[in-house]
Amino acid sequence: MTRSRKREPAGAESSAVSGARTAALAELRPGQSVELLKELHILTRDGALNQDSRRKLKQVYHLYQFIEPLLEEALQAKGDFTLADHGAGKSYLGFILYDLFFKAREAGHIYGIETRPELVDRSRALAARLGFSRMSFLNLTVEQSIASPELPHEIDVVTALHACNTATDDAIRFALAKRARFIVLVPCCQAEAAAALRKFKGEALARSPLSEVWRHPVHTRELGSHLTNVLRCLLLEAHGYQLTVTELVGWEHSLKNELILARATGHPRGNARARAEEILATFHLESLRKRFIY
Repeated sequence: MTRSRKREPAGAESSAVSGARTAALAELRPGQSVELLKELHILTRDGALNQDSRRKLKQVYHLYQFIEPLLEEALQAKGDFTLADHGAGKSYLGFILYDLFFKAREAGHIYGIETRPELVDRSRALAARLGFSRMSFLNLTVEQSIASPELPHEIDVVTALHACNTATDDAIRFALAKRARFIVLVPCCQAEAAAALRKFKGEALARSPLSEVWRHPVHTRELGSHLTNVLRCLLLEAHGYQLTVTELVGWEHSLKNELILARATGHPRGNARARAEEILATFHLESLRKRFIY
């Protein structure tokens, strides 16, 4: 026997969609582009928020709270300023920053730097469609971006959000070459140090009980990630940056959660390079020296 499905009252579905859309708009910041958030899949096609997109929006707003005062300070210092998002991918971060900060001001320019040409083309098309005229997207490698005439000689703010493995280090190198006033990093997937730790694990176990810290594979991976970020911090301090290292959002939202904020002071930490050298030697990471000592 086939049961007939209960018919929804006329207009019930559209009322539900309308209600979800109204509730979603109430969570957005004033003046924010709904079309942009749909393109970034933060809003659904109907303009609503589901559980996953609400979590994404929370992360975006939380990161913006850290970056907004840096942008304001750069703006006040120069009257105009530049931001480069390195390893931009689909340029989610750049678009959100433009929408929330740059759009309402007649100053500032964002450069999205990405090696995949299809993502660069997509970002250019979206910026044109939204009228985000002070955004440029460049299909460049790190080496090319440092020397490219398409970029200013100096960049005020450099960001790298979830740039995988050594891409974060590439962003740091770019930021140092461009004498960035501020650097904002959310590192991701640091595999290089873990591979070096595994290579010398047997020798380390025979030499020191300290190697028990990374004897198990999961500990090797996590220690490699932690050491990578410690060495990045020491590198930045050696080049005259003051650091704040904190959580981006709660661990329940993302395991790639470490946020590194660097502010140029012009006063290098005196023992930063020596400490980095000691860490590299202690953990048999000398093969990474060129990446973290310069």
